[in-house]
Amino acid sequence: MELLFWIDAFKRASAASVTAVIPYFSYAKGDKKDEPRVSIRARVCADAIEAAGVDRVVTLDLHAPQVQGFFKVPVDDLYALPVLCEAISAKSLPDLVVVAPDAGFAKKARQWSERLHAPLAIADKRRVDHSESAEVVELIGSVEGRTALIVDDFTISAGTLVDAARIVVERGAASVYAAVSHGLLTETAIERLDASPIERLFMTDSVETQPVTLSSKVEVISVAGLFGEAIRRIFRRESVSDLFA
Repeated sequence: MELLFWIDAFKRASAASVTAVIPYFSYAKGDKKDEPRVSIRARVCADAIEAAGVDRVVTLDLHAPQVQGFFKVPVDDLYALPVLCEAISAKSLPDLVVVAPDAGFAKKARQWSERLHAPLAIADKRRVDHSESAEVVELIGSVEGRTALIVDDFTISAGTLVDAARIVVERGAASVYAAVSHGLLTETAIERLDASPIERLFMTDSVETQPVTLSSKVEVISVAGLFGEAIRRIFRRESVSDLFA
């Protein structure tokens, strides 16, 4: 609501254009109508932001790329992958293997594996209800004796990450790390993370105000530079394409 008010205020103040910078588009997961008589929440948010008068949207790692199609204005969906991969590469983790927490994230995880020059494994996740909980039941690929890096776009409960960590440890992984673009961690998530075999969770600072005190296992990587460069290029009417490389 605050975002809508600011957009409206700037338009009424005769701004030539208004760009909404939304590092964490929190309703992006509501990207489809998966049962009768439910709202497509991401579309509702997109309509509201456009109705307020926005001219452009800059965001980071939408849950589904098709959410960009809900907007009629240009959307720059920036990637956290290069920033996170640079931080992870600096750790010089030995015998790295990238693990996708479910089949739906396999395509994105392959980009991680190519960037980090590491093989890929895929966990099979089963979700039995509409809660944020899911169960990892199988693993496709070998992690034995390797450093497993579980990657995902966001986590709230940390349930999927911890389940995937349990599976890779059972399959012989030497150590386990995790990386997510967005971390909106609950108290339960912190407890799960502290009790899990995950040694380090890398995530961006897309969520500025965390609801709980972060665990010592969490390392926050700033994407301020990425957004700053995007804003600079948009203001100067330069190409933003290089930021997606």
